[in-house]
Amino acid sequence: MAKNRTTKATTARKLASELGISVATVSRALNSHPDVSPETRSRVVQMADNLGYMPRVGRRRTNVIGLVYPTDPVRADYGNFESAMLAGILDGVNEQRYDVTIINVQRDKDPADSYSQFFRAKGVGGVIVRRIHPSSRMAEEIADEGFPCMLIADRSDHPKLNYIYTDSLEDSKRAVEHLIHLGHRRIALGVHNVIDSDHRDRRNGYVKALEEAGIELDPALLIQSPASMAGGASSIDRLLSLPNPPTAVYFTDPQTTVGAMHRCLVRGISVPRELSIVGFDDGDARAQTFPRYTAVCQDARQMGLEASRWLTRVLAAGGEIPSYREHRYTTW
Repeated sequence: MAKNRTTKATTARKLASELGISVATVSRALNSHPDVSPETRSRVVQMADNLGYMPRVGRRRTNVIGLVYPTDPVRADYGNFESAMLAGILDGVNEQRYDVTIINVQRDKDPADSYSQFFRAKGVGGVIVRRIHPSSRMAEEIADEGFPCMLIADRSDHPKLNYIYTDSLEDSKRAVEHLIHLGHRRIALGVHNVIDSDHRDRRNGYVKALEEAGIELDPALLIQSPASMAGGASSIDRLLSLPNPPTAVYFTDPQTTVGAMHRCLVRGISVPRELSIVGFDDGDARAQTFPRYTAVCQDARQMGLEASRWLTRVLAAGGEIPSYREHRYTTW
């Protein structure tokens, strides 16, 4: 449940009256002016958050949602997922005539601000959170403040946090079973070295398929690497240097898969005749290789579409924030 807030618009003058300070001091505190002490600024921010104060610029831009990243929103190892997800978000906000702004919390947020106050100052009414780092608790902290939010491409046990993610465990299992049915017994796994919920699911699908087929798991065939083309290339080199190399590999990330396919081409290894590869794709990565690889596919655009539609509908309707916990299935 969201915390109780005043129903009438809170003004800077009311904040000043509640705190026993001048309106000018309130304004300077909310704008991080160096003349205001940290203690005073903390008091002003806390009171503004408790009373639901929104600056005038924030009230004028209530038809904006934020796509929130804890750090940089674009990196090479994010691959095509972010652009596909953003395309879906942009399509989804059109229904309620909303706009989207991209927010880097690490760069822009003052540690003294609550998330709610920070987002109001940005002029956004709700946020879609992209966690990126598995250990981040930012989404849960935003939910605790009662600010409208949706976690995308991940899940959480937090009772107040809404989320949408892709369940890739079962189709990862099916992909490995496909390799087993082709006669492979030495099947390797190339997995992201940052084990978030998605990559944990994909690893678990691999392990589950081997167990059900009665194939003993060989730790030497589990390769962790950065989600990049270089990571895929180095994984191929490491696997093929083993005394008993694999005959097939399942890669859990698109960039790693493309890097592995390119490395095989450079080394003169025929795929799939000499080495079978199944990968992961959340965009058009398969079009970047020859031959096109078999893949487990998630629809990043659809996740973005559904997340932004849900959030903007909730904001447009007003009232209490309903619960939304949804997963999408992959295909292959």
